[in-house]
Amino acid sequence: MTPLARARRELTAHPLALDSALAAGVLLCMLAGSFVDPHSGHSVSWSIRTPDPLSLLLMTLGAIALVFRRRAPMTVLAVTGTLSVVELVTGDPRAPVAMSAVVALFTVAATTDRPTTLRAGLLTTTALTSAAMLAGPLPWYAQENLGILAWTGIGATAGDAVRSRRAVVQAIRERAERAERTREEEARRRVAEERLRIARDLHDVVAHHIALVNVQAGVAAHVMDKRPDQAKEALAHVREASRSALNELRATVGLLRQSGDPEAPTEPAPGLDRLDELAGTFRNAGLLVEVARADHGTTLPAAVDLAAYRVIQEALTNVQKHAGADAKAEVSVVRVGPHIEITVLDDGAPGPEEAPVTGGGHGLLGMRERVTALRGTLTTGPRYGGGFRVHAILPVKTRTRTAEDPV
Repeated sequence: MTPLARARRELTAHPLALDSALAAGVLLCMLAGSFVDPHSGHSVSWSIRTPDPLSLLLMTLGAIALVFRRRAPMTVLAVTGTLSVVELVTGDPRAPVAMSAVVALFTVAATTDRPTTLRAGLLTTTALTSAAMLAGPLPWYAQENLGILAWTGIGATAGDAVRSRRAVVQAIRERAERAERTREEEARRRVAEERLRIARDLHDVVAHHIALVNVQAGVAAHVMDKRPDQAKEALAHVREASRSALNELRATVGLLRQSGDPEAPTEPAPGLDRLDELAGTFRNAGLLVEVARADHGTTLPAAVDLAAYRVIQEALTNVQKHAGADAKAEVSVVRVGPHIEITVLDDGAPGPEEAPVTGGGHGLLGMRERVTALRGTLTTGPRYGGGFRVHAILPVKTRTRTAEDPV
């Protein structure tokens, strides 16, 4: 940092010291102007003159008043304006006491608003110019009197320009800070949405496959002694379900890897094209599942395809866990206009925990969040006469949510 920049920072940190230095500089300028006479005789020349003691006193008082210009700008303007009027009326030759009033007017314009600047500027200009023209020793049209008018106008205009520039800079800084906060909030929102999506995927994968593993392991334990062939088949299903769970968990957790980590799996996300395979895993676990589809030829966006698959997977998992051993499930996928409708019905009798109905877990909540995120609708509830119904309506085409859309 240069010495000049260091000195400027020190003065900015101590405004009273800065105002004292400014007052000393103004006093030196007024003294220099009071000792120099630019109009000596009829020719343009310079000479040295001696100012009156009253002029010296007025210049000193005006400079002292400027030390407090930040604390009480209007009061300092009134004091320096009064001292200037006294000098304009009594001084012959005049001393530049009005310079302190010009600096005070600049301070008022730079620290207040425009209406206040206009009122203070008009009052100061009118008072000083009227005193110089009407009560001063010089003719009203003298160049010095017109100079008073010009300098007060320049002081007010310069101060207003500084205030306007300061306001523009502050507005730009506030907009930049607001934009930064908006970006941070947007980033946090996106992170929260991604975490929620990953949590839903993990729940769907774990709930589905672990439920199948649990059922098949129970079957294997039950028939191990009497029917080892059936137990072996059940264990093979356990192995297949666990392998599928590991693959899907690896694909989901791979989304959390950093750029320098090993490459994540590139296997596509599951969709309705794997619906028969999904139904087969439940049939192997002992659940009777019927699938009916009327959506052939429909190409779904990846997000809708995945959501439809997860809704069916979660609904069948709930049937497997809560509907009883003799339950039967029906899955239908139908294209209706611009929507795809997913329905999962069962005729089972829920156990005492009534998990699908009460929503004690995260399954129904996760399904609803998935469907709502795609601007679809989800209805769930018990069927008349027994069983449970899950009905989801998803749009075939998705669109990006905007800031004006409701959450």
